[in-house]
Amino acid sequence: MFARIKHVAIVSDQYALQGKFYESLFGMTTAAEKRSERAVTVGDGYVGLNINPRKPGRPAGLDHFGLQVEDVELVKARLREKYPAIEMVQRPSTRPFAGITTHDPAGNVFDISQQGMENRASVYLDAAQERENFISHIAIRTMNIEAVAQFYQEVYELKLLARKAGDPNYSLTDGRVTVMLLPWSILDYMGTGIVRPGPDHIGFKVKSVEAIKERLQTIGDNNPHLRPWTLNAGKEGKARHELFAASACGEFHFCDVDGILLDVSEK
Repeated sequence: MFARIKHVAIVSDQYALQGKFYESLFGMTTAAEKRSERAVTVGDGYVGLNINPRKPGRPAGLDHFGLQVEDVELVKARLREKYPAIEMVQRPSTRPFAGITTHDPAGNVFDISQQGMENRASVYLDAAQERENFISHIAIRTMNIEAVAQFYQEVYELKLLARKAGDPNYSLTDGRVTVMLLPWSILDYMGTGIVRPGPDHIGFKVKSVEAIKERLQTIGDNNPHLRPWTLNAGKEGKARHELFAASACGEFHFCDVDGILLDVSEK
């Protein structure tokens, strides 16, 4: 594939704790090269999950994803030809994945990297591995969904998966991981707190959903700090849970230790 979905980023007040959560629950591997005052990076053998400490003026939550492309210059040429309004910014060398950050036609931000870029480090240099549990998709709620889906196909050659009749979502894959586009409407948030368009949840494929549920209980019993937030607490929480469950494709829906929505299904 011309582009591969290799990076997901979170901004968190609990960044160190979140790393332990994903390591303990899903068996993700913490990067060998520690950056104690910076982000925690864990990997599933293919995708790197970068958990960044929150800084002033930056909201916490699921923040963006990243594409590893075969040829950045070809991406730039395609943008000049078909999407001249799309802009790019060079990233500091401290980023283990992003060489460039850009956006789609609806303003959803994502990173671009290419093998050989000088900044690349950490799990992003590791050879791909097969794991029992792994990231299967990142979901984004967006406006102008058809145009956004077309953009990722034309510029990055992600493949559009077949849609069932009446399905409002668009799923674009690199053959292993999927960007799932969900339509954003303010009307969906009647009865709960309104969330702006942008990244919505992370999907995992696991060997056993029941084993994940049991492990979730065990790690919370062993360390109360690793207990996930309650997703469906109160009327607004129940409404948010219903919206999540209606658009998710997995069997088990819950949160991590800082409120990131997780959608889990069996392989």
